[in-house]
Amino acid sequence: MTPLLWIVSGISAIIVVVAVVYGLPRWRANRQEGRLIRARETFQRRREWLEAKFLTLASQSGRPRGLSWAHCEFDDQVTFARDRNSGDISAFVAVTIKFEAVPGGGMEEVEAVANHKAATAVFTFGGDDDWFTQGRTVFNLNPVETIERFQNELESVDGI
Repeated sequence: MTPLLWIVSGISAIIVVVAVVYGLPRWRANRQEGRLIRARETFQRRREWLEAKFLTLASQSGRPRGLSWAHCEFDDQVTFARDRNSGDISAFVAVTIKFEAVPGGGMEEVEAVANHKAATAVFTFGGDDDWFTQGRTVFNLNPVETIERFQNELESVDGI
């Protein structure tokens, strides 16, 4: 090979390395942003179904013990966050829950049972680009407080 060919090959290799080093993070960021946009759109389309599924699973969970879910009201606002390790997207919706005492469950005489309880419903955007819920409820925290509470695992993405 001629010296000119070596120089051109070396410069070409450097250009490729620089493009990969600088382009890969931007490509990942664009990919994550696109996934977040898809997640938000899909959540809005599937929201009614997701809320019904959440309520079914949460009410079957047996939590809190001695109480049954009488009513659950979902807030309109949705707060999104990303898992810092896996990159999975979660949606958090504030809920107000009314419980009833289960006969024989030991809670019949507790006056506070009738009080409405504040909580956060958790939804996850899965690897198959669809939403699901396990009926997970974070009691006594609103969505922003939930993300702050789990700040080592979650980062808010509502600024994107």
